[in-house]
Amino acid sequence: MEAIRLFKSLNRDQRNTFVACFLGWALDAFDFFLLTFVIVPMAHDFGTSVADLSYAITITLAMRPVGAFIFGLLGDRFGRRIPLMIDIIFYSLMELLTAFSPNYTVLLIFRALYGVGMGGEWGLGASLAMETLPTQARGLFSGILQQGYMFGYLFAAAVYGIVYPIFGWRALFVVGALPAVLVIYIRAKVPESPAWLRQGLAENFWSTVGDILKRHWLLFIYVILLMTAFNAMSHGTQDMYQTFLGEQRGLGVTQKASIGIIYSVGAICGGTIIGHFSQKFGRRRSIILAAALGILLIPAWVFPPSLSLLVIGGFAMQFMVQGAWGIVPVHLNELSPAEVRGTFPGFAYQLGNLLAANTAVVEAKLAERFHDAGGRPNYAKALALFALVIFLALIGLSAIGREERGKEF
Repeated sequence: MEAIRLFKSLNRDQRNTFVACFLGWALDAFDFFLLTFVIVPMAHDFGTSVADLSYAITITLAMRPVGAFIFGLLGDRFGRRIPLMIDIIFYSLMELLTAFSPNYTVLLIFRALYGVGMGGEWGLGASLAMETLPTQARGLFSGILQQGYMFGYLFAAAVYGIVYPIFGWRALFVVGALPAVLVIYIRAKVPESPAWLRQGLAENFWSTVGDILKRHWLLFIYVILLMTAFNAMSHGTQDMYQTFLGEQRGLGVTQKASIGIIYSVGAICGGTIIGHFSQKFGRRRSIILAAALGILLIPAWVFPPSLSLLVIGGFAMQFMVQGAWGIVPVHLNELSPAEVRGTFPGFAYQLGNLLAANTAVVEAKLAERFHDAGGRPNYAKALALFALVIFLALIGLSAIGREERGKEF
């Protein structure tokens, strides 16, 4: 009932702004995930290996901090709205150009440039949304906003199933230019951030940024470490889980896909619910609770005796993982100095993502070390150990940090 009341409490500008920011992040994720569905046919067409084609994903992730920094600074200098529109057009164009890549080298260039655009969207969208929404509604809408990423995954899966069998992989990236249409909506319906307008344009912007970095460098390092733990938690419970289901549990494509959809729904529910609860119980306390419950769920997640328990464990684990993630947009924006709120949250987020980029490699090597009686990699033990360590790290970092729940922007 409280959630419904908060929805109704938004005025037209607040609703339009949130819808635009949610769709911007969801469609950004949609564009990213399209490539993950067609790595094999793309590698075949370009005459390269699947491993080499996978570098297209790696280079996208590596360039995200660059985009967060560039577009974040533009957002702090010129307002959130116009840089967000430019960013959406830019990443949509790079997605479209991917469809016309003549060779592997050009593909990597387009995916690197796409990574710049992808890195810029989250920080601008999150700051614009959080600065526009009422203070008491931030927790709920933070959770919903963050789960745009999972909606993007589900959308990508649906488009892949419909478009690829008929038109091939290149057509997917043509459809991936769809987010550019969102700019029309933003231009017509979304106003500038009221917090940025109140703050006004700094007379000496670059000196102001330098002074803030000097005063808040310790906070910046802390948030990077926090986001490294968050990203390792997310990648550590998702990236190798499908491999575990197939190689160790012997599940087929249909079963794996079905379980993936189920735990994606769990992620969406968790992000929304725990994000909302953080408004009352606190950001750090809610993160710690979700991580602690995640530890308790590890046996049901990777060691259950039956398929039904495995499905429940997957749903519950992603409920907790993405439940904690649902707090990230509001927590980072509340911690951020006002003058660099366009840059600070997104840049820290993407640097943490970069530092956690090798999570799948670490888990794969652990699985080989923990091989089973038949000499095969033991993914269950590897996933369990990695998740335990990261959950404990996240609990520790959250416990020593601070929060500014309810901070006025």
